[in-house]
Amino acid sequence: MWNPQLLFQTHAREINRYLRKCGHNHEEAADLTQDVFTRVLSADRPGCDSNLRAYLYTVARNLSTDVYRRQRIVRIDYVPAEDYLDIPDPTPSPERVISGRQQLEAMARALAELPPKTRQAFELHRLRDLTISQVAKELDLSISRAWTLVQRAGAHIRARLHDSASESVHAQADPASGKS
Repeated sequence: MWNPQLLFQTHAREINRYLRKCGHNHEEAADLTQDVFTRVLSADRPGCDSNLRAYLYTVARNLSTDVYRRQRIVRIDYVPAEDYLDIPDPTPSPERVISGRQQLEAMARALAELPPKTRQAFELHRLRDLTISQVAKELDLSISRAWTLVQRAGAHIRARLHDSASESVHAQADPASGKS
């Protein structure tokens, strides 16, 4: 076995030069040079010890070819930094976060206002994804009664969410009202 440090010191410049001649830019050639030595040093049976230099060039050529194949398949275009400013930020605004939290709180209050069987039927169907017949069986109800309870719960929650949204709009329009 050979000394990895000595191997790198002896052949790294010429492998880097070879990769630059293959058309790779300075950074890409430096990365590929490191990859060449990583592959050679981690190989179980590196090429013939008597012709290690040829083996390094073979690995470099194969890695270079792989890079060009990848570039043909996946084209990567340079995007100037100014263009990044035009990309919309997917994170919600603070107002949207607050609105979502208010809606969740309103929904939790609306669920708490429901009679126990109605709330259970709604939660089983909408939150646990049970079918109406499974909800009916779970709550020992007829299918039509289970469906009615789920429908009533949905209507009640929609109404409360609508009321909550209306209150929020009125509070924003009239900040002197003291509601927040």
